[in-house]
Amino acid sequence: MSRPALTLKWFGCYLMLLGLALMLLPNLLLGLFHIAATSEVWIRIVGVLAFNIGVYYLAAARSESRPLFLASVYTRTLVLASFAIFALLQLCEPIVVLFGAVDFCGGLWTLHALRTENRARAIRN
Repeated sequence: MSRPALTLKWFGCYLMLLGLALMLLPNLLLGLFHIAATSEVWIRIVGVLAFNIGVYYLAAARSESRPLFLASVYTRTLVLASFAIFALLQLCEPIVVLFGAVDFCGGLWTLHALRTENRARAIRN
């Protein structure tokens, strides 16, 4: 498995664990980050979506889907930007930006792995 694929594999595992936590124990996770508990189903829906995206990332990693590796860099950057805007508009707790920062750092990790691999290929050719 290539280095870029490994970054998506590990990020996919993170998303699957986050998704499971949001589906099964949402208020425990929310409480850890001092976010108000909820009895609404939306948090569990977000958990299902996070879990499913994690599954997609694992499948992309296994198949070495380079276009998806690159697309994930852009979408994970968008997550941070969106969460920061939501926090600035006071639509969510500022701590939510931390989750966006995790996405962004994962995207940077993938981008670095892609660039490193591209440089290595250029040297070999």
